[in-house]
Order: sequence, then C-alpha cells, then structure tokens
Amino acid sequence: MNVLKLLLEKIDQKKERMVQIRRHLHQHPELSFEEENTAKFIEDFYKDVPVDKLETNFGGQRGIIATIKGIKASGQQHSSHNNRNKGKTILLRADFDALPVTEKTGLAYSSQNPGIMHACGHDAHTAYMLILAESLAEIKDLLSGEIRILHQPAEETPPGGALAMINAGCLEGVDLVFGIHLRADIETGHIICHPGNTQAGQSIFKLIIQGKGGHAASPHLSNDPIVAGSSFVTNLQTIVSRRVNPFEMTVITVGSFDGAGQFNIIKDSVILEGDVRTMNEETQRLIEKEFRQLVAGLEVTFNVKIQLDYSNNYPVLKNDPESTRQVKEICERTSGLNSNQINQDEILIPEITKVETGNPWSASEDFALYLQKRPGCYFYVGAMPEDGIWHPHHSPRFQIDERSMIISAKSMAAIVCEYCG
Repeated sequence: MNVLKLLLEKIDQKKERMVQIRRHLHQHPELSFEEENTAKFIEDFYKDVPVDKLETNFGGQRGIIATIKGIKASGQQHSSHNNRNKGKTILLRADFDALPVTEKTGLAYSSQNPGIMHACGHDAHTAYMLILAESLAEIKDLLSGEIRILHQPAEETPPGGALAMINAGCLEGVDLVFGIHLRADIETGHIICHPGNTQAGQSIFKLIIQGKGGHAASPHLSNDPIVAGSSFVTNLQTIVSRRVNPFEMTVITVGSFDGAGQFNIIKDSVILEGDVRTMNEETQRLIEKEFRQLVAGLEVTFNVKIQLDYSNNYPVLKNDPESTRQVKEICERTSGLNSNQINQDEILIPEITKVETGNPWSASEDFALYLQKRPGCYFYVGAMPEDGIWHPHHSPRFQIDERSMIISAKSMAAIVCEYCG
C-alpha cells in the first residue's frame, strides 16, 4: 500500500474544510500572547481526532501539542530506496498569532476584530496543519515513529512563543524539526528550500533621549532632543554603509520617532524605536557595539542623557544542509520534477510546479530557536494570488492564494512519510 498516496487522498477530500478553517481564523485574529479563542478553537478541533496525546496550554502560553504515534516504535530502523532510517520522531510546527494591523483587503471574511489582522498567513499555517494532523491520525497504524504537531503562539512578538515551547520540553526525544511559511511574493506552486543561513536575526532597540525643554524662541537655553534624535537617525545608517561588510545583509530601521508636541515648545524628551536585521551572529554583535558607540557620542555632542534598551531577540535561522537537501529531493520526486522520473503514477503532488534553492529572506522567525537545538528545515511555499498582484507580509492588504494550503499540507505529508512511512 502506498501510504503517501492514501494520505494525499485524505487531504484532497478535506480541501473545503481547510479553507473554511482558514477563513474562520482570519475573521477572528488575536495578537501574540493573547490568543485565547484561537487556542480554544484548535483544542476543540482535536476532540474528535484520534491523536495519542493532546497537551494544551503548553509552556503556559496556550501552545498545543498533538502527538501521533505510529504502530512501530520510534527510532526503529527500516531500510528504504535511499537507505534512510525510518521511524523517526519529528516535530512539525505551525504558528497562530496575528498582527496589530487594520485590514484593508475588502474580503468577505475580513477581520472582525478592529485593528487586528492575520497579515502574515498564520491562519493558513494553522488550517493546513490541522487537516494534515487529522489525516495523519487516521492512518497512524500505517506509520512508524512519532509525529509531534506543535501549534505555537506568539511568533510575531519578541521574545516569541518558541522559547517557552522549548523550555517546556517540546523537543525532548525529537530527531528532526520542520516548518513552512507561506509567501505571497512567491508564485503559487513554487517551493523554496534554502540551506544554511536562511532568515535574518533580529535585534530591537528603544532610546529615550532626555534633553532640556524650553521656548522655541530661545533654543540656546534648551537642549533640543528632536535635533539630537534627528542626527541619530541619519548617523545610524553609517553603521550599514561604513562599518559592515557590503556583502553582508544588514538593515537598521527606526520605525517610531515619538516627537509630537507643539510648534512653539522645545520638547523635554523624545522616544525612538526600531529594529536591526542581520544574516549572521558576528554582524549582529558588531551592530550592537557600533550602535552603543553612537549613543555615547550623541550624549556628548548634544549634552543629552539617553536611556537605551537594546536586545538581541531572534537568532539567524540556519537550515540544516542535509535536511534541506532531503526536503528539496522529496518535493522534486513526489511532484515529478526529478529528472529521473519515468513513471507518471509516481507523480503524487502535481500542484508543485517548481522546486528551487532560492535566496535568503530578510524577515526574522523564532523557528530559528528550534533549529539551534535540532536539525531540520524551514521552507517556503508560494502563495501569490492568481492575478499576480501581491502585497507584502504585514501589509493591511496582504492576501494569499488559498491553494497554497493544499500544497503545504501535501509537501509536509510527503516529508512525514519519508521519515515515518
């Protein structure tokens, strides 16, 4: 019996439910660390699913783990066409938090929670994973090893939900970890698997610049924090242009400059907030060092006092090269894109039309924390709308092609069957 073919048939039978789940979640988004109703929805879904174990409020942060055990013991050795070991314990992760964004898509199922939107696709991540988990549980007697489904909260807001999940033991006994992110900037049907450093590390900062307020007509009697802050915003970019190797990806953004006041008043203080993205830890350390030097110089130059909060949050996401190679090969083989394909009956996932290595992504992702502990791969599934018009992640007009959820479920199903089939 072809276990993967049976699993894919089950997924196909549930396409409409997958879409319904995604649209329900899209209408009811919740922010990081506040996902009470979303967690309850996920928990309720599993009530009629024959998983072997369901853990709720995992890590004390509403995480949910559904464990599916194959009939054969985890770690048992099996041979395959390429001599890989079967019966692994693998963890599949999907996040479920939303963003503080006011939706402007005009969709019939737009967010009903003012100022909150699933503007990054986590609703779709959850929907495909629920259907995949249900389908896996229904055929668990044909599987070996153990599949651990992790529904993770709070990916969007540092320190992120992954840290609490790891501290609570989600990786105990796990051999490999896998995850998918849908991307609207990649054509639907395309999959990108990038080995090594794949997503940027993230640092965030907050400066309170304390000057001396006064009358706008007598600036010499004050120390203007707006002038100091403006100088800092400009000089900050010299770190990227003059301190970082031009071949290293680095982004420094001041996203908030709170200097609102009145036209004839010199403010007493201003607040600047922003973030830093780098593609390796050495550059991340260099940026912080140079950043703090600029802050010290600003205090002397403008005679102000600065309170600085600078934290390194998400590390660089590093895909295990061997796991990534295997994911790419599995997706190519099951979609018929492998050059050695000779039997049309072996084309099990025709929805995948291209598999490539692609380029790193400058966004940050707390899945990086799992990959610091275990080998695995975080890869991308194209979700560009059919008309080719797409909006960036975190945009109020962000949309996806819902066919990408089926591709996500099927590609992950193929990976599961490779290790636990």
